Amino acid sequence: MVLERIDTDPALSAPFEWRGFANPRTRRHRWEQDNYLGPTDSLLAVALADDTFIGFVTWRSSWAFGPSGSVDIGILLLPDHRGQGHGTTAHRLLVDYLFATTTIHRIQATTEVDNDAEQRALERAGFTPEGILRGGSFVRGQWRDYAIYGRLRTDQHPNP
Repeated sequence: MVLERIDTDPALSAPFEWRGFANPRTRRHRWEQDNYLGPTDSLLAVALADDTFIGFVTWRSSWAFGPSGSVDIGILLLPDHRGQGHGTTAHRLLVDYLFATTTIHRIQATTEVDNDAEQRALERAGFTPEGILRGGSFVRGQWRDYAIYGRLRTDQHPNP
């Protein structure tokens, strides 16, 4: 199962976001518990029209703006499916889903400052660059700077 590989295979997320080895059974347990659709964090598969699994998107509550005002999103596409526009499409679909099914007002995403492809995907999906979080996360053995992007419910919907 790909979810288990996230915690055991650094190549799955290379060259970004590898946070180290973790217990892969934790993800299996979560899947069995609530199919990764929880009250504070969730995960959906990203698939092609022929149902080929190519990655997943996640979201979790961001308490910085109140209990229901904001969520942080993330994405992981399998290496063979990157650079083909799937990230932009997945971000757009996730944003549309979250704004249609929740009362949240703000969706935010962070990415390592040198992840140019993810930054382009976020901007094409209607996100606005908002700044740099210096030393925002400990990844691959060092503190890394992150770019933060935001999208508000009131922002204009991007052209497809």
